[in-house]
Amino acid sequence: MVRPNLLRRLVCLVVVTLVVACQGPQPASLAPMAAERVVSRPPIRAAAGMVVSADMRASQVGRDVLRAGGNAIDAAIATGFALAVTHPGAGNIGGGGFMVVRLPDGRATAIDFREKAPLAANADMFLDENGTYSSTLHHNSHLAVGVPGTVAGFAKAHERYGKLPWARLVGPAVDLAAEGFVLTGNLARSLRGVVQRLSRYPATVDAFTRDGEEYLPGEVLRQPDLARTLERIMREGRKGFYRGETARLLAAEMRRGGGLITEEDLARYEAIERTPIRGTFRGYEIISMPPPSSGGPALVQMLNVLEGYDLRSMGHNSAAYIHHVTEAMRRAYRDRALLLADQDFVEVPVDRLTSKEYAAELRQSINPAMAGHSDPADVSVPHESDQTTHYSVVDADGMAVSVTYTLEQGYGSGIVVPGAGFLLNNEMGDFNPQRGLTTSGGLIGTEPNLARPEQRMLSSMTPTILARDGRLVAVIGSPGGRTIINTVLQVALNVMEFDMGIQEAVDARRLHHQWLPDNLRIEAGGVSAETVGQLRAMGHVVQVRGRQGSIHSIMIDPVTGDRLGAPDYRQSDAGAAGH
Repeated sequence: MVRPNLLRRLVCLVVVTLVVACQGPQPASLAPMAAERVVSRPPIRAAAGMVVSADMRASQVGRDVLRAGGNAIDAAIATGFALAVTHPGAGNIGGGGFMVVRLPDGRATAIDFREKAPLAANADMFLDENGTYSSTLHHNSHLAVGVPGTVAGFAKAHERYGKLPWARLVGPAVDLAAEGFVLTGNLARSLRGVVQRLSRYPATVDAFTRDGEEYLPGEVLRQPDLARTLERIMREGRKGFYRGETARLLAAEMRRGGGLITEEDLARYEAIERTPIRGTFRGYEIISMPPPSSGGPALVQMLNVLEGYDLRSMGHNSAAYIHHVTEAMRRAYRDRALLLADQDFVEVPVDRLTSKEYAAELRQSINPAMAGHSDPADVSVPHESDQTTHYSVVDADGMAVSVTYTLEQGYGSGIVVPGAGFLLNNEMGDFNPQRGLTTSGGLIGTEPNLARPEQRMLSSMTPTILARDGRLVAVIGSPGGRTIINTVLQVALNVMEFDMGIQEAVDARRLHHQWLPDNLRIEAGGVSAETVGQLRAMGHVVQVRGRQGSIHSIMIDPVTGDRLGAPDYRQSDAGAAGH
């Protein structure tokens, strides 16, 4: 006789095997290798529209919206709400992010729905009773929660550029939460880990277990509280989140846990439409996110510096190439730490940072044969978690949308709002911890990014669109915390400088330098031992690391006009869906 628990596991194994089979072939191994370029499978091809995200089910939701006559904005909104259900580690309605849009006629805009500090926030809020900085308060408490922006951002985008009715875009997420979906092995393992880590929050345990028992791969996860919250958003729009029952439940949890967000904070929150950052590189146009994202300015700054070198003749991921890219990264991340913040509160010299003239000055400081030096007494880069998510959308008319949004750490603060079913962010951790507290390990105490009431915290998220000669080329972006900007930089260079196809550009191994700590991190298998030796001889401190980023991208075939979807198979549940 088969024991009930064993039978349950066998059934789950069969179900999850069928799910994997339906999703198609799985990614090849990303084990270390000596070669500098990775053998890639072909991208996913579609004639009309394409959605690429961290979760195949969410991509399919977006694709179905395109098939129903929606545009890329509609599909991006529907995908984002679906990810809040199927990708809870980073997909969200309790976090925030950025959206960059290129319209079919070439005009572009950006929607800033980054979280804000509550009205009661101040620069000393992360000090304990002894006046000492507390990492726990900063990152793992109710004080770490910023006012969420995702729902307001989606509502703003829909109001300005959407086509289908709002309810059509939220409805699929309501159904996914209410009816449930089959857990992949990856998500089941992730939920098991988060429940063990966050057992102190009963609502979190209730949301991600079945009566306290961990879910197994192949079982169905239902989220009834989240479904009711999404239904209020579906019926009432942004008011269904920022006012009424949902706002009451969120504010009540803040009071219970010692957080600062009130119903007034929620009612006051507004997403902002901003002018994108624009730059050029060898005839390509770069369209990216302005502050409070540091991504757009730093990306354009690095490309401007690198435009002065013959990177192609150096060879992709050669020692010379990596050296020059690293030195551009070093300088951009230093400027990021010193100068960038929410431009509604701090004067940010964006025009100078993104100018060709400033890039020429920076090139003069780069020794072509020797690594630069990052001074620990100068400044370092604040902590940002790797657990963000990015997705890309292109519709039949050529509208392109690049969205990066996050809860900050994986599952954010880990706090599920009781009765509302959604996770809260811990984005206040992206503010500097304490005025004047700067360390070589990554803390920074410079003035611009200190917490102030209603200020948006600095971010590395870099949703980006590439164009050339008035035509859309690619939509890119990545999670990865402080690595995001450098990941986007390298995929852009792979396309623009090395003529890689989009899947090859995404699959290629990556590197990262962020000023401080002063080390160069390279993905395992990214370079040969000989190249590592050459870099060390130049003075670089080289470390081999695991995967970097997850850059779900789309390119337009210049001959056929087809949309080429390139999931980043560093993330096993990722998928592209086109029509």
